Amino acid sequence: MTETLTAASIPATIATLPGPFQQRELARVNDAVVRVAQIHGEFPWHHHDEDELFLCWDGTLRIELENRAPVTLTPGELFTVPRGVRHRPVADEPAHVILIERPETTQYGN
Repeated sequence: MTETLTAASIPATIATLPGPFQQRELARVNDAVVRVAQIHGEFPWHHHDEDELFLCWDGTLRIELENRAPVTLTPGELFTVPRGVRHRPVADEPAHVILIERPETTQYGN
């Protein structure tokens, strides 16, 4: 049996997002999942038991970190939130991010 291989379109997937903080899976690679999400407003504070990578696709967002300076991301910049660090993404205007994390990572953390 031959598996059908297709490319994932980031812009097309972004167009299907219903609103802020909604995400869609783009791909799975090895032990990770690649997701796209819209950020607009303030997401609740949370943490994960694993690292979480944010790659800014468009717009500007900041990752607020508990007891640390926030990190601002513009298109093409990425930041990894270390496991266990409380954080929240915030965007004053809609922005889109690519997330790389484990498949079992929950959006609202542990």
